[in-house]
Amino acid sequence: MAGPVTLSDVAREAGVSLATASRAINGSPTRTVGPELRARVLAAAERLRYSPDANAQAMARGRTTSVGLVVHDIADPYFSTIARGVAHAAGRAGLQVILASTEQDPSREVDIVGLLRRQRARAIVIAGSRYDDEGATTALRDALDGYMTSGGAAAVIGQPVLGTDAVHIANVEGARALARAVHERGYRDVAVLGGPTNHLTARERRDAFTAELAALGAPVPDERVLVGRFDHEGGGRAMTHLLESGERPQLVFAVNDVMALGALAAVRAAGLVVPDDLALAGFDDITTLRDVVPGLTTVRIPLEDVGAEAMRLVLEAGHGAPRVVEVPTHVVLRESTPSRT
Repeated sequence: MAGPVTLSDVAREAGVSLATASRAINGSPTRTVGPELRARVLAAAERLRYSPDANAQAMARGRTTSVGLVVHDIADPYFSTIARGVAHAAGRAGLQVILASTEQDPSREVDIVGLLRRQRARAIVIAGSRYDDEGATTALRDALDGYMTSGGAAAVIGQPVLGTDAVHIANVEGARALARAVHERGYRDVAVLGGPTNHLTARERRDAFTAELAALGAPVPDERVLVGRFDHEGGGRAMTHLLESGERPQLVFAVNDVMALGALAAVRAAGLVVPDDLALAGFDDITTLRDVVPGLTTVRIPLEDVGAEAMRLVLEAGHGAPRVVEVPTHVVLRESTPSRT
């Protein structure tokens, strides 16, 4: 037989319709083929050396073998490490990951969920903080409701506000623990690079850190809490503004490590040195920190485990109430915050 063997060739060889051959080989979520007829089709396929298309099999059964992973920024090491955990867990389950980046645009999340629903992806994992935006939250929640109603499974890595299973990181506990740790090292004069005001993760970390310091008798003045983008550029700009204002606190806390790295670059550009001129701390413990000098004090999140846990949730998805898995964090003290006592 010239050319590749098709399913139509198998159907003709077995003396059955194309639909029957497809159900016998690929399966079907609604109709089955009797054992004798299925055996005849499979024998014909073997004689013709027909190789079924794995994607076609999955589509025939109602779902593909793909998992959609939606992140805010593909270049951020925070998300790339989560993606590695998702990909490893998906691979062990025989699934493949489709990665999509929203570039911090909430409307893109809705569009991507709609696309994955049309493509009949088996599951969707959305990684990234939610925003204080009721309209955007409602729109995404509705899109995910429609996807899950059609048979898909979904989980979010972040705040559990979308009606799905969620992996929630202990931001509040981690920020409070960091505040206690730097206070014990003698830091009293502190500034915070707090990220955007409507970013829930930034808010959780910022507010918990400043509340704990206030409880310890070292409140952070409002003018020492700077807002800005939740990225390298945002950290750099906020630190530059702080230094140009004439302020030089004992310690600066950036609410994520990428912002802290931007702040470190700004300190060096100003001709200053961490930790000699001021101390610096971040949050996340991204892999990039392995190459940073001095070593950055931070709050460690097991990011790869977070991705794997989100995959576990979607693979074991049921029909009960949404589950929330809390992921603990812990402080890692390094050279960027030496003891002052």
